Amino acid sequence: LGRMKPVIVVHGGAGRIFREREEGCRAGVVRAALRGYRVLKQGGSAVDAVEEAVRSMEDDPHFNAGCGSVLNEKGEVEMDAIIMDGKNLDSGAVSAVKCIANPIKLARLVMEKTKHMLLTDHGAHLFAQAMGIPEIPGEKLITERSRERWKKNLEPDSNPEEFQKDLGTVGAVAIDSEGNVACATSTGGLSNKLIGRVGDTACIGSGGYADNHSGATSTTGHGESIMKVVLARLILYHMEQGMSPEVAADTALDYMKTRVGGLGGVIVVNKSGEWAARFSTKQMSWATVKDDNLHYGIYAGEKHIKSVDEALVSEREGF
Repeated sequence: LGRMKPVIVVHGGAGRIFREREEGCRAGVVRAALRGYRVLKQGGSAVDAVEEAVRSMEDDPHFNAGCGSVLNEKGEVEMDAIIMDGKNLDSGAVSAVKCIANPIKLARLVMEKTKHMLLTDHGAHLFAQAMGIPEIPGEKLITERSRERWKKNLEPDSNPEEFQKDLGTVGAVAIDSEGNVACATSTGGLSNKLIGRVGDTACIGSGGYADNHSGATSTTGHGESIMKVVLARLILYHMEQGMSPEVAADTALDYMKTRVGGLGGVIVVNKSGEWAARFSTKQMSWATVKDDNLHYGIYAGEKHIKSVDEALVSEREGF
């Protein structure tokens, strides 16, 4: 069997990325992509790689996932995550989880240690305890920025919608040397959302989907719109009809925009290792490693390319 060249693509969320956060977002997606790629280069599976990449971004306060998640109406962090293995269509997800650092790890345990696909809130909490996942105080996940924004949104004349544009869900897709694909997505959801709100991220086919027969995708953007069109599965459907990853992504994003007025972004890899990072929002931070070359950007049309070795050096020197 011809070995596949491994590929990883990550996103740090679609929306509006404020100037002062640009560098941090770029550095964060690059770091995640390099970490995921290292897993693939060492013979790790696509599932291992996407979990590692997403964990890296959950731990980075620049993104709305794990530490740095936005707050719900009550000022708490409630997180959603999903992971999917394209080999057998196994998937695990959690929704509305609190007080753990890495929801993506818990999602993977749901996939591998239970017969179920999605655990929520209290049940997910009990399962995390049973699996020995350390609980951390909720405050540990809350950044100054999330708290500030939450307060602003509580003001009577505030418009939370205005702030939703800076969403920052994180995700990764990969193909490993065996030709298996996987996806992972993790988020803190919408700022000032109702308690118990679950968006697209935890929903299979919306927040992500992976199938060796076609490819893998992870989405970001307005969750409710993504759910209405089942965006991740829609993109794979277009690829099954013969579209390239880029055309499939643009076609699906365009449909979501015209049909339900929703904006978002997606990363895609197909079964031959072709990839795309596309968005209908102003920006989306993304990074890819393929053939030992790192590609990354934030704005439409922006694409930097470095060799992985060069990137690892600047990574060690703190970008």
